[in-house]
Amino acid sequence: MQKKQKKTGLVWFGNDLRVQDNAVLEKAILENERLIGVYCLDPLLFKKSNFGFQKLGVHRLQFLLESLTDLKQNLLQKNISLLFFLDTAENTIPAICKAYNICSIYKQQEWTHEECLEKKQVQSKLNHIEIVEFYNQFLYHPNDILSDPQKIPNVFSNFRKKVEKYVKIQPTLVIGKTFEKDNLVSKRTPIPSLKELGFEDLEIDSRTAFPFSGGETAALKRLNDYFFKTKQLGFYKKTRNGLLGTEYSSKFSPWLANGSISARTIYWHVKKFEQEHYKNQSTYWLIFELIWRDYFKYVSMKFGNDIFQIDGILKKKYEWNRDADTIKNWIEGKTSDNFVNANMIELKRTGWMSNRGRQNVASFFAKELELDWRIGAAYFEEKLIDYDVHSNYGNWMYVSGVGNDPRDRKFNTQLQAERYDASQKFRNLWLQPSLF
Repeated sequence: MQKKQKKTGLVWFGNDLRVQDNAVLEKAILENERLIGVYCLDPLLFKKSNFGFQKLGVHRLQFLLESLTDLKQNLLQKNISLLFFLDTAENTIPAICKAYNICSIYKQQEWTHEECLEKKQVQSKLNHIEIVEFYNQFLYHPNDILSDPQKIPNVFSNFRKKVEKYVKIQPTLVIGKTFEKDNLVSKRTPIPSLKELGFEDLEIDSRTAFPFSGGETAALKRLNDYFFKTKQLGFYKKTRNGLLGTEYSSKFSPWLANGSISARTIYWHVKKFEQEHYKNQSTYWLIFELIWRDYFKYVSMKFGNDIFQIDGILKKKYEWNRDADTIKNWIEGKTSDNFVNANMIELKRTGWMSNRGRQNVASFFAKELELDWRIGAAYFEEKLIDYDVHSNYGNWMYVSGVGNDPRDRKFNTQLQAERYDASQKFRNLWLQPSLF
């Protein structure tokens, strides 16, 4: 008698590189007798865009490879294989489905143009295999607040007040099941090194404010250290505008960006801290920042491709320029403003910049130099370890006068430097000649 084929599912990982509180992984585990994970790194991410930048630069790539290595180890503890391919999903996913008799594909729900196009291309090559998608990156789940994306308020405070009053945060998901060892596949697809991908190995700049590794394990360690070991969470509101060192802010954004940790996990650990220690403005303010993150996701859902257009979501007409030398000086930290310069050098050397720095350099780029803000956004996409399409373009529109800022403010970078770097320690650190 012929042996019955076990129902086999495929988890197509994207920006959800974690095991715990992963709705995609949970559903796939519940619905299948066998399960395989796959991650596709598209080589096109290393090609230069129309603005002259790669979509994936070396610092974020290194963080991604560390995150994938950690994910692979954590999935192995569940006896789930993670297959890695340096290829397009369009080429990879259909071949995997055929080789392993995949019944269903599970992935994180996306809505921005490139991600939707990628899914469409894969779907066109599948024969009757369903792609099941789940919203997996929000604090406030869309099912709890959305009847129509067009109803999302255009001002953040209106959004925040409404969700805080009427919506509850869903509990985190605990992935408990472990498959038998025969669920592992024999195919070996190791996570490559930077050199194997054509990049030079990175030397960690000793001055960096973000010396952390990628992956869920490192994210949870940072969470425990920042909340419960050092209790820095209790001072977050006072220190979050700092510029120097590892403790001036939570530093969760890189792990949130590639999904090594969920916003809900952070939220419920804040609540645990409040129960075990105390509740104050700082504990609330970290949640406040998570709501901002959610808001930009809903803005991109509401406005679609408008977030990538020069007139933004406000359809405002400005005179923008693209002077190559001016752009290069901004990138290299050679402008007339030493506060901007220090932040830009930090970004180039480390892939990190403080929130305060980002607001200033972006405002300077768009409002002072009057450069096409999309060029700055594209540069950030290449360089930032914590690049997130919704937050990046939402924030750039915001500071450039074509987004959700009702006041269309311009940062006075001189006053900002005096306020946040009065001793000039930050500027002195990054403007001194590099030793390497």
